[in-house]
Amino acid sequence: MFVFNGIVICIAVLVHYEALYRLGLLLPYLKIPPRFRVLVGVAGAFMAHVVEVWVFAVGYYLMLKWDTGSELGGNFDGSLLDCSYFSFTNYTSLGYGDIEPFGHVRFLSGLEGLTGLILIAWTASFMYIEMQKFWESGRARYR
Repeated sequence: MFVFNGIVICIAVLVHYEALYRLGLLLPYLKIPPRFRVLVGVAGAFMAHVVEVWVFAVGYYLMLKWDTGSELGGNFDGSLLDCSYFSFTNYTSLGYGDIEPFGHVRFLSGLEGLTGLILIAWTASFMYIEMQKFWESGRARYR
């Protein structure tokens, strides 16, 4: 399970890296006002986070199908949609509510919370830097 967990985390981090890298390349060349470039950056980062949550959701789904020692209890019906709901609550560190992990899947859920925290902070720092660039260029133009 350690290898499986590592693969899921690596995929999520690579998705995030590529999304921020591509946004960093794209945003300066958009022919729109700087304020709207920031909005495009936020939308792109949001979509990256959604993809990452779904990477973990598929990971949960596969783990629950393959590993008899893993289980999600509570209002869990075994569907991929419930796995995605559980993944969203973990990734954003909202905590366990109506679905909670048992067995080996607990380790992946803990790692997802940590990964989500790191990737959300990475996005915040990226957006801060981008906002400074675009807002400074916008102010200089209007002086």
